[in-house]
Amino acid sequence: MATVVPKFFDWFQAHQGTIDTFSVDVINFPPSEGGRGAVAIKDIPKINKLRWCTKEGHVLFTIPRDLTLSTRTSSLPTRLGMEAWKNAKLHEGWAGLILCMMWEAAQGSSSKWSGYFDILPSSFDTPMFWTEEELAELRGTSVVEKLGRADAEKDYKEKLIPAINSRPELFLPRDIPTHYSVEMYHVMGSRILSRSFNVEKWTPDGEEEEDDGGAADVSMGSGMDVDLPDGASAPPTHSPLGTDDLEHEEGEEQEQEDSSDITMVPMADILNARYRSENAKLFYEETYLKMISTKPIKAGEQIWNTYGDLPNAELLRRYGHVDVFQLPSGGKGNPGDVAEIRADVIVSVTAEQHSLSTDAIHERIDWWLEEGGDDIFDLYFDLEIPPSIISIIRLLLLLDEEWEKTREKAKPPKPKMDAVVLTVLHEVLQRKLKEYPTSIQDDEQLLITASSLNLRHAIIVRLGEKKILDGILTKTAAALATENKMKRKTTHEDRPAAASTLKKTKRQA
Repeated sequence: MATVVPKFFDWFQAHQGTIDTFSVDVINFPPSEGGRGAVAIKDIPKINKLRWCTKEGHVLFTIPRDLTLSTRTSSLPTRLGMEAWKNAKLHEGWAGLILCMMWEAAQGSSSKWSGYFDILPSSFDTPMFWTEEELAELRGTSVVEKLGRADAEKDYKEKLIPAINSRPELFLPRDIPTHYSVEMYHVMGSRILSRSFNVEKWTPDGEEEEDDGGAADVSMGSGMDVDLPDGASAPPTHSPLGTDDLEHEEGEEQEQEDSSDITMVPMADILNARYRSENAKLFYEETYLKMISTKPIKAGEQIWNTYGDLPNAELLRRYGHVDVFQLPSGGKGNPGDVAEIRADVIVSVTAEQHSLSTDAIHERIDWWLEEGGDDIFDLYFDLEIPPSIISIIRLLLLLDEEWEKTREKAKPPKPKMDAVVLTVLHEVLQRKLKEYPTSIQDDEQLLITASSLNLRHAIIVRLGEKKILDGILTKTAAALATENKMKRKTTHEDRPAAASTLKKTKRQA
C-alpha cells in the first residue's frame, strides 16, 4: 500500500483519516497521465454491500474536517488576533491562507500538517515560473495577463510583510528569508491554485439560507467538486476560482465568496483529473469529507476527480499541464478549448470601418457594461458565433435616434446577422489571429520538433485557440460571400426593371 508516499499515509491515518487499502493505492504515472495519482488495485463497483460503500457509491477514503488546512483550522489567525488579522486585510482573498501555510511550514514537525507539507510540490511547470522567453510563446493567449504576478507581489508587500514584521515572536526573523520570502509566497499560492478545494461550513438542517437540492459546487483552484450527501442541506453555490481570480477579480462574485472556505484537503488533492474522465467525487458531512466513486472503476485504472473540463489555457495556467484528445472534427486537441475575443478589439475594428466618434463609442460601451454586457467573448469548438458579439457590433452601429430608443428600452439590439456585421467580425477574427507569433501550419510543424515541455504546452494552447478562430473565420467568410452574392444578384435583377420604366416614361412623353 502507498508505494509512493508511505510516510504520508502513516501521518494521514494517525490523524483519523481512513483509506480503503484493499481498493486504493498511490503510484507514479507518466506526466501525460497526471504524474502521481491514485489507482484502483481491484475492481471498484459503484455500489456494493461492503462496509466501505454508501448509497452514493464506494467510499475510497475519508478526511476529518479538522485535518483540512484553512484559515478556520490553522491557529495563526487566533494567535495574531482577529482584529489585527482583519486590519491587515488577511481575511480578503487568499493572502491569509498563504500566510497560514507559510507559518505552519515554519513550525516544522510541531505543525499538525508537517506530514502533509512533506509531499506537497515545491516546483511547478505553470507559466508563473516560466522565463520571459518561454512566456513569449504564449503571446496571443490570455494566459500571461491572467497570471497576476505583479498584483500578487503587491499583496505580499502590503498585507503579509506588515503582519509578519508586527509580530516577531510569531514570525521569527531568522525564518523570514526562507519561510516568508516572496518566492515561498508564490510557491504557496501555486499550491493553493492547483490543489485547494472550496469547503463551506457545515450548515445544520433548517438553518441554511438556501437549499439547492443537494449540490454545493466547490472548486479547488482546480474546480474539483465537493457535494453534499443525500438529505443534507446545501449552502449557496459558488463558481470555481483560482488564486489570482479570487484575489484580484472585481464584482459581486468576489464579494460573496468567503475566503475562509478555501481549503487544502490532504489525500483528496492527490487525485488527478482529465477531461470528462471523472469517476470519483468529494462529498462532505458535518465532521468528515468523503471521496466516493461515482462510476465502476476497473483494477489498474486511475481514479479521477474533475477540474471542471477546463480549456488548455486554464489547465496550463493553474496546473502546468494540458489535455489532448482526438477531436470529433479531426486532429487532436482539447474539446473544451476556448478562444477569447476582447471587446476593445471589436470596438476598434467597428470604429475604423465606420468612422465612429470617440464620444459615441464611450457612451455606448459604458451603457453596455452597466447593463451587464460582456467585455470578453468566448468562442468554442462548435464554431458558433456568440449572439452577444453580434449585439455589441449592432449597438455601435446604431444611428443616434435608434441609440436613444435602445437606451430608453434598456435592451441591447437583437443579434441579427447581416453583411455589415459579418464584415466587422471577419476583420476582428483576422486581427486576433495576428496576435499569435505563428500560424497554424507553423505550430503543427513546431509541435513535432518542440525542444522542451513548456514550449510544447505553449504550442498546444495557442494551436487549439487558433483552430477555433480559423474555423469561425472560414465560416464567416463563407457567410459574407453568400451575402455579397445575394446583394449582387438583387442589384442585377433591379437594373432592367429601372431601365424599362425609364423607356416607358420617354414614350409616354
